Amino acid sequence: MNPGSIFRLLLVLACLPVLGGCQRAYFWAVNAAVPAQHVETVVFDPAHRLSADVYRRAGGQSDPVVVFFYGGSWRNGRKEDYRFVGNALARAGLVVVIPDYRKAPGNLFPSFMDDAAAAVAWTRAHAGKLGGDPTRMFLMGHSAGAHIAALLATDGHYLRAVGMAPRELRGVVGLAGPYDFLPFTDPKVAQVFGPESQWPRSQPVNFVDGDEPAFLLLHGADDDLAWPRNSQRLAARLQAAGEPVALEILPGIGHIRLLLGFAYPSQSPVLERSLRWIRARSAAAPACPRGLCLHDEPARPALPDRPR
Repeated sequence: MNPGSIFRLLLVLACLPVLGGCQRAYFWAVNAAVPAQHVETVVFDPAHRLSADVYRRAGGQSDPVVVFFYGGSWRNGRKEDYRFVGNALARAGLVVVIPDYRKAPGNLFPSFMDDAAAAVAWTRAHAGKLGGDPTRMFLMGHSAGAHIAALLATDGHYLRAVGMAPRELRGVVGLAGPYDFLPFTDPKVAQVFGPESQWPRSQPVNFVDGDEPAFLLLHGADDDLAWPRNSQRLAARLQAAGEPVALEILPGIGHIRLLLGFAYPSQSPVLERSLRWIRARSAAAPACPRGLCLHDEPARPALPDRPR
């Protein structure tokens, strides 16, 4: 590692405990580690002025496609900050779409879910032109972005609204996500999800009923922001419904260090684990031919009324 890379890594590691205080420096340092990889910006929702960054390898054809949702407590974040994720996955032969979405406090749940569904639908419609295969689409997200990806794949009404169904996806990679996190104790999080009567509809675990794609759930054992039990509970619910799910709790890794592995593989195995799983799922037969799942999805059960 050259001196510049060592300096950037030291800066990144110094920012980990207090990311909120040096977020701009953190992302500058991480993104400076790797040059841009065939990035272009596209508008997927003109009405809300929402755009996405697309990363792909030169000359790619029928590559697997990943839509990556970034975190930030549903309040913060920019697609440009996650160039290091798009770079790493594109260099490995994937088409990667990183969309922006509307955020709180100006836009509350479920506005960002509608934006996420619109981004997925745009990606499927344009995947071929981007060198991707629309029948091999994956969702991926970190933190709040993992929550968005998981809720899209469990509560099917968001994708149905854009002419898709969860089982048309080949899989979901959830990185340090909150999936079962009621009751809300942080007032800012409570504000994001509106009236308390609406809170159960924010929880991916409440919608698992057997029409989900496969899941890979990666979580750091030392994560004290989104507790590992979130992934454990979602995995248990998926397993009970007979859905393919792989869960890995990674020792010695915290919330941000997990994501850092996309730029510095020595910090976490997130890139290797994600690529291995995506490639295996890409080679498998699709669970649902395009469009057919819209006609045979099971009816949604009533939300459980249980204490948490």
